[in-house]
Amino acid sequence: MTARVLIVDDIPTNVRLLEVRLMAEYYEVETALSGPQALSICDSSEIDIILLDVMMPDMDGFEVCRRLKANPRTQHIPVVMITALDQPSDRVKGLEAGADDFLTKPVDDLQLMARVKSLVRLKSLTDELRARAVTGQQIAIEDSIRAMDKINTAGGSILIIDTDQRHAERIQGYLTPEHDVDILTHPADAVLQVTGMQYELALVAMSLADFDPLRVCSQIRTLEHTRNLPIILMADEGDRPRVVRALDLGVNDYISRPIERNELSARVRTQIRRHRYALELRQSVNNTMAMAVTDDMTGLYNRRYFDRHLSVMLSKAQSQGRDMALMILDIDHFKAVNDTYGHDAGDLVLKEFATRLKRNIRGIDLACRFGGEEFVVLMPDTDMVQAELVAERVRQAVAERSFEVDAGRPISVTVSVGVTLHESEADTPETLVKRADVALYRAKREGRNRVVFDAA
Repeated sequence: MTARVLIVDDIPTNVRLLEVRLMAEYYEVETALSGPQALSICDSSEIDIILLDVMMPDMDGFEVCRRLKANPRTQHIPVVMITALDQPSDRVKGLEAGADDFLTKPVDDLQLMARVKSLVRLKSLTDELRARAVTGQQIAIEDSIRAMDKINTAGGSILIIDTDQRHAERIQGYLTPEHDVDILTHPADAVLQVTGMQYELALVAMSLADFDPLRVCSQIRTLEHTRNLPIILMADEGDRPRVVRALDLGVNDYISRPIERNELSARVRTQIRRHRYALELRQSVNNTMAMAVTDDMTGLYNRRYFDRHLSVMLSKAQSQGRDMALMILDIDHFKAVNDTYGHDAGDLVLKEFATRLKRNIRGIDLACRFGGEEFVVLMPDTDMVQAELVAERVRQAVAERSFEVDAGRPISVTVSVGVTLHESEADTPETLVKRADVALYRAKREGRNRVVFDAA
């Protein structure tokens, strides 16, 4: 996933060093030599993440961060503060100024890329939600800005997963009485523990006895209601390679042991605030979306909404050089379902299909009912490998289990899928839809119940 990174440091040598590292990973880099210059760039350009030096003349990094987070236009941009200061109080000060993370000089390459990847992923999801709000005539984004100002991080519901009871209790003591904290010392029960609970954060120890901590995180992510649950790993210095892997898998943050009380509290507050903000944003989008852009039967967005949003997202992908994929899905032999079982049964199949579709795409993807038994999914920041994984997951979720329209009448349903990618500046919404449609018809001709790609 590409991104535009702003490096802010008053020492050109430091700027150049970070610039070379990031450009080697194909990030687009902007630079600023002062706080005011950085604020000006962020206010006039689309920046995805900011690497911000603390010690600068006239306006230090803490003040720059506070101003960024106070500006509705820039408050959602992730900020990583880079500092030579090594006192926990300095790190806490940065987090409380609104920074999403920090790195200590000299900057470690592994930590740098892990932080950037993790926060770029978060920024991408936030941008998609904001874009949907804009498509819904800006109402949701206005509500979300007001909601951010009102968010209180107290009273968080936290789960600690650690086989070391004494260590877990010490961490619990750091976080109470501000938060409600449970301890789980049997990681194999993690799925059972989070099922039906409303946790807002999970703290997972990397040193679990006889259990892979990344497996625990993966299991939490597979549950529908905990898919977006923030996870912080508690790691030792030797765990760094696995921490990088964990961040790639979607873990939100990590904290190094021995754990300092104030840093832990600040990181916990940051994650809970971010989680509650995302919930507010999603709820705002859901509550304010007019019936004119939703499909009554399935609850998905309709063709009208899709056409408008596709234009917005394609323009963004082209201007920022980002990947984007589009897939069209058609339920196989749906007319036979209506003819054999009746239109009421057909309606139930459409509703269940929409449910399975939403459950098996990602949070960043947009699913719409295209018309009749045809559906479409828009996938920002998605290459061919990722698109194929999502499309195949949806196809399998439809085919592997019958649709129960009523007692004793299971219906076997399959779906054909056509997928295409945004590949050039010449692409238009119409050409993308046409290519995906061509791929869909190939899937039908080649036997149905399959995924087919069509290139430009």
